[in-house]
Amino acid sequence: MTIAVFGNLYRAQAVLQLNIILDFLLEHQVEILLDGEWYENLKNGGFKNIEKIGRVPDRLQEADMALSIGGDGTFLSTAARIGSTGIPILGVNAGRLGFLADVPGDEIIRALNAVIHGNYRIEKRTLLEINASDGTAFDYPYALNEISVSKQDTSSMISVTASVNGDKINTYQADGLIISTPTGSTAYSMSVGGPLVVPQAENFIISPVASHSMTVRPLIIPDSWVIDLEVISRTRSFLVSLDGRSKVLEQGTKLKISRAGFVINVVKQPDQTFFDTLKNKLMWGADRRIDDLSL
Repeated sequence: MTIAVFGNLYRAQAVLQLNIILDFLLEHQVEILLDGEWYENLKNGGFKNIEKIGRVPDRLQEADMALSIGGDGTFLSTAARIGSTGIPILGVNAGRLGFLADVPGDEIIRALNAVIHGNYRIEKRTLLEINASDGTAFDYPYALNEISVSKQDTSSMISVTASVNGDKINTYQADGLIISTPTGSTAYSMSVGGPLVVPQAENFIISPVASHSMTVRPLIIPDSWVIDLEVISRTRSFLVSLDGRSKVLEQGTKLKISRAGFVINVVKQPDQTFFDTLKNKLMWGADRRIDDLSL
């Protein structure tokens, strides 16, 4: 088995977890491919088994699985590196919340042992794809969580006209608009009042950011529909972000957002469910009144 390891070099907890992971994988004769920065860091630090480790840029296609060590931001970066290869990703949490990177530090060995013995399941996660009418090129035109448009360098709101399958649904007067996948429903979309959606749902969520109208609410549509956006801004420009990767576009640039032609495969432990994650990470469904009664 060959495992590619990605992570956040600047997070101390991730570096500690990396040492545990490398020792375990080498002990079990798993071939390791390490991301470039981490490889050079270990090599310069005199890591004793560096000759047994390969480099991700050279041999990524050989990997059977990828490990992402860090927070959800690191997982999103790893997903962008994996792209359309189909290599499944296991997220190890060295960050804070950890919806995608959901293996806690004290369960690393248990999770890796399960992986080596094939005791895991795969969840397929939909991505968004973006195209700009002016031909603007995006380094990676896909998003696992969300694509958002927002105002730039001004306190004034923007106007975003949204259409689905050619039919106008609304012109949003707001600070911005978020198009989210089910995976992203627990991220930016949730923070502006969007609904929680199970990862297996075949939907997109359209959520305004600080809408000027109280009658406008998040909208769920099938992910087979195509979304068109047109933005008007006082600055004659606006910001578009794909999982946090941002680019400034000129007013008049129309955006077309649709379901990508591939998915990201996420590794999950057999006994782990989406609802467990909600309860553990968000205290979802917790009722202090019931807790008090048990005292």
